[in-house]
Amino acid sequence: MQTIGNPWLWAGFAGVVVIALLVDLVLMRHGGAHKVTFKEALYWSLGWIGLALLFNAGLWWYLNETAGVAMANKVGLEFLTGYLVEKSLAVDNIFVFLMLMSYFAVPEEQRQRVLVIGILGAIVLRSVLIFAGAALLAHFHWLLYVFGAFLLLTGVKMWFAAGKEPDLERNPVLRWMRGHLPLSPDYHGEALSVVRDGKRWYTPLFVVLVLIGVTDVIFAVDSIPAIFAITADPFIVLTSNVFAVLGLRAMFFLLAGMADRFHLLPYGLAVVLAFIGTKMLLIDVFKIPVLWSLAGVAAILGVTIALSLARPAKPGTHA
Repeated sequence: MQTIGNPWLWAGFAGVVVIALLVDLVLMRHGGAHKVTFKEALYWSLGWIGLALLFNAGLWWYLNETAGVAMANKVGLEFLTGYLVEKSLAVDNIFVFLMLMSYFAVPEEQRQRVLVIGILGAIVLRSVLIFAGAALLAHFHWLLYVFGAFLLLTGVKMWFAAGKEPDLERNPVLRWMRGHLPLSPDYHGEALSVVRDGKRWYTPLFVVLVLIGVTDVIFAVDSIPAIFAITADPFIVLTSNVFAVLGLRAMFFLLAGMADRFHLLPYGLAVVLAFIGTKMLLIDVFKIPVLWSLAGVAAILGVTIALSLARPAKPGTHA
């Protein structure tokens, strides 16, 4: 695996992530569990985006000093494009999280905890899948075609699924839990399970955490091949992925109640996946420059958001 990552870069990245998570967790716990306001979520979202851009600027400066401006520009564009792709796909993650929270009526003060656990799980899962994917691509170039076809089909599937409300009652994981586990109908604070009359019962909070974990797996499988179309460097793939995931909690509270305003965004994400899948399938015929990819993804998302705002969703329709 060819990578710009050296022990110092990996250590610096790990340090930034650990410190950011600790600050986030400490401030989140300040004053106890509470409902996150739109203003608080907006500040956190801007902070996470600023941190990602600051990291990219620091990486550019380091590479400019050690490897030259051409390498610095190349890596900087790859990180920015990867971050934009993963950040946009994370929005679909948020829509599913919103649906789960609403379906199970998760108390407002408990939503932060659920999201933090889900984010930590996503970071660990994506780290494992990224290194496995990079190792496989280093030995089997033809896997790029498999990834490309998978993304293209996923984009087509997402396009036709857009606008339809997912049927949780048919979810196999939820049906299995209902058939095999004693589930309590009531929340008990932050408890995942309670013991009543000598029998352990699992709370709705436990069910939501399991379903969010399954969602993390599904979206990781969808999104990780997308960034390998931009770069095969595991350092860029992992850093752009992690920085996109770190902002999920703030983005959730920012978009809560606003999902209907971006009702056409799933169509835009479908086009993004199809575009990236096509790019991977054509990689040995015509390699689309990273700058073109960045411009294409930004244009698709910009047009989709503008159309969503210009043409509000009809009452009774779903994002």
